[in-house]
Amino acid sequence: MDNPVVVRAAEVAREVGLTTLRFNFRGVGASEGSHDGGRGEEDDVRAALEVLRARVPQGPVGLAGYSFGAWVSSRVAGSADGLSALCLIAPPLKMFALDALERGRLELLVVAGTRDPYCPLADLDRLAARLPESAVARIDGGDHFFFGKLFPLGEAVRRWALGWVPV
Repeated sequence: MDNPVVVRAAEVAREVGLTTLRFNFRGVGASEGSHDGGRGEEDDVRAALEVLRARVPQGPVGLAGYSFGAWVSSRVAGSADGLSALCLIAPPLKMFALDALERGRLELLVVAGTRDPYCPLADLDRLAARLPESAVARIDGGDHFFFGKLFPLGEAVRRWALGWVPV
C-alpha cells in the first residue's frame, strides 16, 4: 500500500473527490497471514470493498489494482456488487491471464508502460482488442514501476476517474 504507484493512484483519486482505501494483502508489511496465490487475496479485496461501502454507503465505487493486485482485482470485479469502475495498473499479463474481465460492464482502464517486461505491449494490445470498450493508456518509456513516469500515470488515472465520477 506504500508503493509509489499505489500512492500516486490514490492521491489522484482523492484529488477528483473520491474516498480512497489502500491496504496490504495478507502477509505483506504488517498484515497477518501469508501469500495465498490469489485466492485469499481475492477475499482481501472483497473485505476491503465491504469496509469501504460500509463507511461510504452512497456513490459509485471503483477498484484499482497494481501489478499482482491488478490481476486479483480483475478476478474480483466480475462478481463485485455495486462496482462502477476498474483500473488495472501494470497488469502482469506475461504471468497471468485476465480471463475474468467482462466486456462493457465497468468503466475500465488498463494502463502500462511501454517498457514493462511483465506487461509486454503485444499482450496489452491483445487485451485491448478483446475489450474494445475499455480505455488503454500506454505510458511512453514507463517500466513496471513507472520510474520517472508517475506523473503521466497519475494523469491517466485522473482521466479515467473523471469519466465515471459524478460531478
